[in-house]
Amino acid sequence: MNYAAHINELHNKNEQNALIPLEPVIFSKPDSAIIQPGKPFFVPDFAERFDYETEIVVRINRAGKDIGERFAHRYYDEVTVGIDFTARDLQQKLRAKGLPWELCKGFDGSAGIGKFMKVEDLGTNVQNIDFHLNKNGETVQRGNTRDMLFTIDQIIAYVSRFFILKTGDLLFTGTPLGVGPIAEGDVLDGFIGEKQLLHLRIK
Repeated sequence: MNYAAHINELHNKNEQNALIPLEPVIFSKPDSAIIQPGKPFFVPDFAERFDYETEIVVRINRAGKDIGERFAHRYYDEVTVGIDFTARDLQQKLRAKGLPWELCKGFDGSAGIGKFMKVEDLGTNVQNIDFHLNKNGETVQRGNTRDMLFTIDQIIAYVSRFFILKTGDLLFTGTPLGVGPIAEGDVLDGFIGEKQLLHLRIK
């Protein structure tokens, strides 16, 4: 819920302004959600539809609690592109009942992670990162961090009010317009600019 256009694609356009969050919307993924390097995403059997959600991911490089926004940039120095796999039909059922999202977002193997690159090597500010996802060679999702409702530093400051951020924690920062379903046999490639950082097969 960190890009207005994505909120719009999941909900009625007439409701968009009412659905823009006043604070970041946060959920957790356990470490078992991470897809290990070289491994595919195996489509689970507990839902009918699984969607890709491409996001910029930052890796926390020191422990911190109650981090001020103006100091947040000190707590990460690497970024990549990742995929938050979502069991969409299960999410809709949970939302309808007002229940938490963890089952549809935090299941085993639900977090695809690309290779990390240094922030200093981006050639741009972290709030001006172009990124995109190709599915089977076609671009299906494209975004830029300048369009975030809440900046990376704002998210870090907010989350650290509730959780101690630890070295190695991964912070997914929200997905832009263009999420969609995956199927067995698909190949997903994630990019920052024109640099490919993620390659993932669906099985």
